Amino acid sequence: MVALASIIILGIIAQWFAWKFKIPAILPLILIGLFVGPVSTFLSEDGAQWIQPIWNGEKGFFPGESLFYFVSLAIGIILFEGGLTLKRGEITKVGPVIGKLITLGSLITFVGAGVATHFVFGLSWKISFLFSALIIVTGPTVITPILRNIPLKKDISAVLKWEGILIDPIGALVAVLVFEFISIEDQDAGYTREAFMEFGKIVLIGFAFGISGGYALYMAIKKKLIPHYLLNVVSLSVVLLVFVQSDLFAHESGLLSVVVMGMFLGNSNLPNLKELLYFKESLSVLLISILFILLAANISLDEMLLVFNWQTALLLAVIIFILRPLGVFLSTTNSPLKTNEKLFISWVGPRGIVAAGIASLFGTKLVLLGEPGAEYITPLVFSVVLVTVLLNATTARLFAKIVGVFLKTPEGVLIVGASKFSRLIASYLQKNDRHVVLLDTNIFNINTAKELGLEAINADVYSVELTDNIELNDVGYLLAMTGSDEINTKAISRFGKEFGETGTYRLMTSEELQTNETPSSKELFSETHDYSKFTHVANKYPSIQEIPLDSHDELIRLLKIIEKDEDAISLFLKHPEGFLDIVSVRTRIEVEKGSHLVYIGKPMDLESILKTRKKTNELNEKE
Repeated sequence: MVALASIIILGIIAQWFAWKFKIPAILPLILIGLFVGPVSTFLSEDGAQWIQPIWNGEKGFFPGESLFYFVSLAIGIILFEGGLTLKRGEITKVGPVIGKLITLGSLITFVGAGVATHFVFGLSWKISFLFSALIIVTGPTVITPILRNIPLKKDISAVLKWEGILIDPIGALVAVLVFEFISIEDQDAGYTREAFMEFGKIVLIGFAFGISGGYALYMAIKKKLIPHYLLNVVSLSVVLLVFVQSDLFAHESGLLSVVVMGMFLGNSNLPNLKELLYFKESLSVLLISILFILLAANISLDEMLLVFNWQTALLLAVIIFILRPLGVFLSTTNSPLKTNEKLFISWVGPRGIVAAGIASLFGTKLVLLGEPGAEYITPLVFSVVLVTVLLNATTARLFAKIVGVFLKTPEGVLIVGASKFSRLIASYLQKNDRHVVLLDTNIFNINTAKELGLEAINADVYSVELTDNIELNDVGYLLAMTGSDEINTKAISRFGKEFGETGTYRLMTSEELQTNETPSSKELFSETHDYSKFTHVANKYPSIQEIPLDSHDELIRLLKIIEKDEDAISLFLKHPEGFLDIVSVRTRIEVEKGSHLVYIGKPMDLESILKTRKKTNELNEKE
């Protein structure tokens, strides 16, 4: 009982440790598993492991084939969650670079690693290619923590993020299919017509059960046949049912069926999809925490010694330093990515949870089947996971600086609130080559922003999704511009350090506007207008204007003119090189010749302004 509770407690501690130090959770989980498993034999008095999932095949937490069944079901649930995240629209949205990475790049890894494994370790072609299929997968759960605190251009972050998201279920699907074919070949069918027919049967059953199970659950939820409080547990039951039934009809087709089921539901217009994702994510965290400590603890010292040699080092070098860069550079040919950006993407390719989990499952199955060389699968894949995660977690930030993709001053802008005037400001910033993201809970505002070609996220300031979004790594300005003073203050207090490194600003509160005193807050976006006044100006004059400037005095003079005008609000000082500063009456900014004052509102009589400027200059000269 103590040992079983210890696994859960250690798993959650590992998850917290990973969150605290912003590293992939799989790293502390596997290290803890190895420590309480094979490494603990050096520390215990009787030479026994502190935690031993299986002992002599019959004792331990999971006697006999119980561990095998637990791993199968757990991986099935994890893959179902991965399938939920894969959407058709995202594949078409991400562009040709990511499309090539998950096809051509994966093919290069699959073929290259398979050939290298065969000749380096002397393993059979089928075991070698099963290993290469397993290490195709990177995954967002390992990439996101590594890149979370590295300021990068959006293009680089987007490539790495979407490669991980899309290749997770696709790589799992490839690994499952390769394993199914190996299983069929092992049944004395050989590479014959019967083998291909059996393989086709597995694929057909897997897709049939996956789609039918997904459709049945979709219709049950759509027609409200399931009460809300039972939604998550019923969904879990259906996933397990589909997995088991599919496996009964065609042996080893269960994993394929749950991946397909997840993809089907993920691409449906299911109203409860986000809620279902949250539940499956929480369940996956618990399962992963238990699973990887158990799997790592189940690796024996003999298996560790199998890969503790120069052949493993050579194979890892081929995978990390040859195949990954080759796949990236061929996949990004004729793309807008620069050479240094390609180098950084080539460096970041950590393998993750799906690779390690499926490797343990398939390795165990093939060992039970007596497949020669199958004992290499689990320790080899775990070696790739540990080395790539450790390498990227410790060197990604330094490597970003070395190749010159590290952003010293993040210039991206996150605007909380996607109202009309926020959309006007965002459009102007985007036209001036700024990465702008709008955040709002109002779906109408979000859809309107997207129709204008703006990047918009339907979430609130309490959402954890924002901190996990590595595409926001280049954001340095935070503008809190909603109609709620509470939300604006919350946005700055919660995300000011993360997204407001260069500057954090908010709208005036109604109380601040009503007082006659000049507000003292340095966070104010405007010292004269609150949300209602911004809305009034944007509705009356929905356009952004520019006025040329020559000096700082001229800037102050124009700011005072605009301040007295009910139909105009000053926004930015645009420098000749395109750099933008947020301005106010108290702002002291160096004004170069060729600069412009940017404001929202009615077009001003530029001729009158120029005349005023001329008269002022003449008076200054007389004095």
